[in-house]
Amino acid sequence: MQLEFHQLDRRWEHLRVRHPARQRRLLALLAESGQQTPIVVVSAEGQADRYVVIDGYKRIAALEQLGRDTVEAVVWPMSEAAAVLLDRSLRLSEHETALEVGWLLAELEQRFGYGLDELARRFDRSVSWVSRRLALVEVLPEAIQQQVREGKILAQVALKFLVPVARQSPEDCRRMAATFAQHHCDIGHARPRTVPPQQGGSGFQLWPGAQFFATLPVSCGLRSHPSRRCG
Repeated sequence: MQLEFHQLDRRWEHLRVRHPARQRRLLALLAESGQQTPIVVVSAEGQADRYVVIDGYKRIAALEQLGRDTVEAVVWPMSEAAAVLLDRSLRLSEHETALEVGWLLAELEQRFGYGLDELARRFDRSVSWVSRRLALVEVLPEAIQQQVREGKILAQVALKFLVPVARQSPEDCRRMAATFAQHHCDIGHARPRTVPPQQGGSGFQLWPGAQFFATLPVSCGLRSHPSRRCG
């Protein structure tokens, strides 16, 4: 069925991490071939002609950029919560970080009142697994989570470096996040890189934000790696 954009409720969009390069490729594909795969929606409870988007947020954004007025959609005949969980089970082959799973768990907990036991049952995981991922969302400042959603900071970088620091000092975490966003860090850039003396190096190449790590508490575990660098 064809739906107009004003009919779409995009309440789950904030759980998706943006990938600018992928979005550009999708935009080019839609411009060339049009929409080939419908988005997935469910009927919004108590709202006539309104539909909650379950899957297809990137396609919607690309179609809007192309100036389209409608989107092809398929309606799943089930509840919103059931559709969200089914959609995730169909996308299990895609790589999800623990932070992204934490966003989904937190939303299900807040919107539908699911407790830890219920979430563990629905995700076929332990209560401890659920608790650890919810804790990630609670400890990382919301402003930094938004940068992750916008693709300014990679989710893997946030998990590996920002979450441990956030547990010690939210202010240090915010300063580090600003440095990572400025220099477009990824996991590869954050690893130590040895520069052999024969190549004119002294053993390590410092990245532009290396001086920042010297100000961190030793307890955060990052001061011992001043050679971490960004691109």
